[in-house]
Amino acid sequence: MNILGISAFYHDSAACLVQDGKITFAAEEERYTRIKHDFSFPRNAIKSCLKENGLNGNDLDFVVFYDKPFLKFERILQSYLAYAPVGIRSFIIAIPQWVKKKIWIKELIGRELNYDGEIMFTQHHESHAASAFFPSPFKEAAFLSVDGVGEWTTTCYGVGKGNEIQILSEIQFPHSLGLLYSAFTYYTGFRVNSGEYKMMGLAPYGEPRYKDLILSELIDLKKDGSFRLNMKYFNYCVGLRMINRRFEDLFGFPPRKLGSQITQQYMDLARSIQEVLEEIIMRMARFIHKETHAKNLCLAGGVALNCIANGKILRIGPFENIWIQPAAGDSGGALGAALFLWYQYLGNKRIANGKNDFQQGSYLGPEFDDSYNRSYLKRNNIPFKELSKEEIPEKIADLIARQKVIGLFQGRMEFGPRALGNRSILADARSPTMQRRINQKIKFRESFRPFAPSILKEYASEYFEIDKESPYMLLALPMKKEVRRKLSKEERNLSGLDKLNVVRSSIPAVTHVDYSSRIQTVKEEDNPLYYQIIKKFKEKYGCPIVINTSFNVRGEPIVCTPEDAYHCFQQTEMDYLLIGSFLIENKHSPAET
Repeated sequence: MNILGISAFYHDSAACLVQDGKITFAAEEERYTRIKHDFSFPRNAIKSCLKENGLNGNDLDFVVFYDKPFLKFERILQSYLAYAPVGIRSFIIAIPQWVKKKIWIKELIGRELNYDGEIMFTQHHESHAASAFFPSPFKEAAFLSVDGVGEWTTTCYGVGKGNEIQILSEIQFPHSLGLLYSAFTYYTGFRVNSGEYKMMGLAPYGEPRYKDLILSELIDLKKDGSFRLNMKYFNYCVGLRMINRRFEDLFGFPPRKLGSQITQQYMDLARSIQEVLEEIIMRMARFIHKETHAKNLCLAGGVALNCIANGKILRIGPFENIWIQPAAGDSGGALGAALFLWYQYLGNKRIANGKNDFQQGSYLGPEFDDSYNRSYLKRNNIPFKELSKEEIPEKIADLIARQKVIGLFQGRMEFGPRALGNRSILADARSPTMQRRINQKIKFRESFRPFAPSILKEYASEYFEIDKESPYMLLALPMKKEVRRKLSKEERNLSGLDKLNVVRSSIPAVTHVDYSSRIQTVKEEDNPLYYQIIKKFKEKYGCPIVINTSFNVRGEPIVCTPEDAYHCFQQTEMDYLLIGSFLIENKHSPAET
């Protein structure tokens, strides 16, 4: 049975194919259109989904959409009516888009796919919850879904058992932890719905001096983690801005202009709202554990991409195990909707062993074989050296040790916002200057942005406070004291971005200023080539860790095709590019190309 799941029109459109209960393909539309966070109808992702599996629209048994557009439209109309005549400008912009296409999704799906079969709709947070529980390794688990807003729900929790999920409680719009965090994203000068992770990365450079003010004025937080926002400070219900003048007056300074200098007060804001988010999530986790008595917790929704909060739940929370959907945002809703239909609607049996998940490493996108890669390179007169599979690990390890930066393009594209070794940029984590170099000359982004370590799973507990796997790079955890470097008094007294260039450990390029790292543990069975590269680096140079950052530049999605990879490579000062078995050297500067 073929089930196609679709998410669209709000944030990160995607398509997912589930065949007889197995996830066989999933990809975001942005990878094809090259428009970051593309929320248009995912016609390219759908086309790839079907083509890769030899299908057309007539071969589908069900198509399922990840939320209920009429319920969402009802919420939008009621919000405008409640605030009228305020918000008329936003109303004039939003309503024609809904009337034109968003509420007619069923007709659009039928037309785009040439499909006349059954089209189903799940609720937004049902899709998130399903994406969290059904691919997890657990027979039973509690789940928590937190994001901006779906139809009405912004937060919900419940339990999953076997092939069913049950939502037990929820918080509704306009009270939203995701939108609260996004309001501060806007206030600190980053783009809403894409800059939240930047603000999270900025937080360690600040102090939580505004935390008490946020908790006393902006949010009424209960012991169980439930909350209500003080809406007199916010404008997102019907306005074109997240916040209003009262919000600015409360803190005493205006929003930072996009691209302007980041001063200490904005770093302090980032730290303050990050600690508030962690406090709320921890209260929720403790309450859910108390209510459900579950040993396992599954997470989804955009807030579940906050790796610092996730790490805190794992380290000091009440659950024995947690599992986070790698595509926790709206793109994962397509996957969740398809699995919800297979298990809960159709009643198919689900078998879980408590150890292995069903996400397949999240390597669920398109793949390009060496025949295609060779043809592309020759057709475009791109010089390359072909390597055997046996040569690749040592060659790449040697290049990394020589302080070269390598683009790695191999295997199936990752589903979700993290590159996990198939669409990655690799470098030496031991270098004290590599973070600055990659940020400035390769990624073209803010200097404070941290990089993640990919580490052989068997060595993870020697470097980090971890006794679990972290295959999807969704946990930020502290480094072991043995790895840390003792700082001088002068270094300890530095503040703000002056902390950035201090060497804090034996792997400084992946060490945050608070001695944490966003970790990816690598196993051979999940990604054999990537594992062998890091293993060879360990054997020859004594370090089981490499830098892993996504293969893209600022403002662009992760690369999808060999063409994308080579184009990105030429824009930057990356040293080498490996496409499949073909190694390409960058012999020219970006200006010359």
